[in-house]
Amino acid sequence: MKNKKWISLAAAVILAVTALPATVFAAKDGESKEELTKVTLNEVAHSIFYAPQYVAIEEGYFAEEGLDLTLVTGFGADKTMTAVISGEADIGFMGAEASIYAYQEGATDPVVNFAQLTQRAGNFLVAREEMPDFSWDDLRDTRVLGGRKGGVHISM
Repeated sequence: MKNKKWISLAAAVILAVTALPATVFAAKDGESKEELTKVTLNEVAHSIFYAPQYVAIEEGYFAEEGLDLTLVTGFGADKTMTAVISGEADIGFMGAEASIYAYQEGATDPVVNFAQLTQRAGNFLVAREEMPDFSWDDLRDTRVLGGRKGGVHISM
């Protein structure tokens, strides 16, 4: 229960730091709008599971909230973590294990995990041909392409 309180507090602080300054620049009636708050988001991989985020970007929802969001794909948790630690990105979408690895390597200012995007893995298996009676045994002695090199899924 304590962890949930700390996570909620951390999320509130992050939102306050990134979103509240935008209210300072909000235009009053008859005035022109000031500069938006710039936020760089580095995602570990481009994924269909982030579709709501992509729609929100395209529809201008972040701009409506005062944020000038730049989306960058890191192509790996190690690269996304490096972008966050170096200050190249403000927020990184990656698995929580990336911050554990950085901490174990001696990071002096560890990254704080503050949100959960997915509750279950959204992995899926596709085939070139229809397999109406599919069984996991069908994969025995076959070669399966498991995502990007170095990804967790390839080692499962």
